[in-house]
Amino acid sequence: MKRTLVLGASPNSSRYAYKAVSLLKRHGIETFPVGIKTGSIEGIQIINGKPIIENIHTVTLYLGYKAQQEYYDYILALNPKRVIFNPETENDELMQLLEEKNIECIEACTLVMLGTGQF
Repeated sequence: MKRTLVLGASPNSSRYAYKAVSLLKRHGIETFPVGIKTGSIEGIQIINGKPIIENIHTVTLYLGYKAQQEYYDYILALNPKRVIFNPETENDELMQLLEEKNIECIEACTLVMLGTGQF
C-alpha cells in the first residue's frame, strides 16, 4: 500500500493536483490531499495545515520551489519512502535534504506514472 500525500492540493478540477488525487483514488491508493484551500476532491476533504500522517509512502509535490520552502521540515517529519517532484516543482535544495535521509527523489509526473503502471 503506497499511502500518498498530495502536497499543494486544490479543489479546482482544472489543477493537476486535483487530477492526481482523483487518479490515485481510482487506483485504490489511500490519498491525503494537503493544501491551503478548503474543499474536497471527489469526496476526499482537503486537509489544511501540516498534519503528521503515519506511514506515508509517497509525497507528491504540486508546489513551486518558493512555496515548498516552508514545508521542508514537514516533509522530512513525514519520513516518506519517496518524494515525487512533478514538472515545475524541481528543487535541488530539498532533494539534497531528502537524500541525506535516504528518501528517494523522483523527477516525474504522478499522472504519467499512474497511467503507465510505474507508480
